[in-house]
Amino acid sequence: MKALILEEDILLADLLETIVGGLYPGGNVFVTGSVASALEHWRENGADLIITGWNLPDGSGLDVARVVREKDKISPIVLISARTDRESVRQAGQHGISDYIIKPFEVTLLHERLGALVDQDTDEQELQTDVEQLLRTSVDKVIQLPCKIDTAGIIKLMQFRQDLSPSQLAERWKEEVALTSRLLDVANNASFKKTGRPVRNLRDGIATLGVDMSFRQAVALSLDISGQLRDPRLAEKAEAFIEIAKKVAYEAERMATRVETDRSEIYVAALLSRVGELGVLKVMQQLIDRKGSISDDQVESGLAWAPTYGNRLKVQWHLPLQLRELIGAVHVLPHASTHESMLVMRSAGLLARGEGGGEECLRLLSRLGLNEHT
Repeated sequence: MKALILEEDILLADLLETIVGGLYPGGNVFVTGSVASALEHWRENGADLIITGWNLPDGSGLDVARVVREKDKISPIVLISARTDRESVRQAGQHGISDYIIKPFEVTLLHERLGALVDQDTDEQELQTDVEQLLRTSVDKVIQLPCKIDTAGIIKLMQFRQDLSPSQLAERWKEEVALTSRLLDVANNASFKKTGRPVRNLRDGIATLGVDMSFRQAVALSLDISGQLRDPRLAEKAEAFIEIAKKVAYEAERMATRVETDRSEIYVAALLSRVGELGVLKVMQQLIDRKGSISDDQVESGLAWAPTYGNRLKVQWHLPLQLRELIGAVHVLPHASTHESMLVMRSAGLLARGEGGGEECLRLLSRLGLNEHT
């Protein structure tokens, strides 16, 4: 499934990407704020779904609809606009708009409307059932990590959003791996384009997006039914990887406190230390959902892709270099690394795996001045 999102508002565009990525897992989603870029991409690649705003810096979403409808009368085109007058709705209809969504919109409503527009079996002939091939081709696609965020719980909490600060919300969500990764992705995308500064922890990510948009992203992610690993083998492995990541975060936070280094960034890095494995499991679930089958041996061998997925996701999510390096240090400490935060991450990774008594961990703890880890 190929989707094209044309929206000038960066935060709204990322929200739309979250919704589409959840509805059509494994799809290719192209996001741009330029009419020229959108049309160039469409001419080269086509699109099974187009979502566009009305006013763009170099034209109108109606211009895009007009060009597309000259050659494609079928693919859905959704227009999102704050215009509510009858004339605007009439113009949209004349340009072949399939659905007209008025801003501000409820995420659940948009999710439902988009889900009804595209037949999820339209690209059945392209579905791959070979595990290795699917993992190879999916590495550059939009991947949202498996999650178990309760939609009802998020919506209930939203009622109190006026009273919640970014710090309070970050504390509530600090162990949600999938949500943390998505909010950091969106926040860094927005921050880099506006100020060029990276966002390194969940609190700053929520502050960058605003509490309201953070909630909307959370609702969109919770509606990703495919994000739930229904295969018991995959679900069990995901739980184990998340538990390891939480142990790393716990150990890293404790050590960071003792050596007086930034705990928030270290905690986030530790929590994201198994995103590669989770990404691979998500792709495997997609294959099973397509009526494919995966043997136990294929599950194990497929996890060899975890480092590749982990590195790709860290770039795809716009994580700043320093945060990426901290995540990597959990697994391998770069040669001649002396920075305390890097030593903390590697030590935490070893402790979480029960290797606290090993030579490497003892040496690192000594360098940190933590000869007795308690």
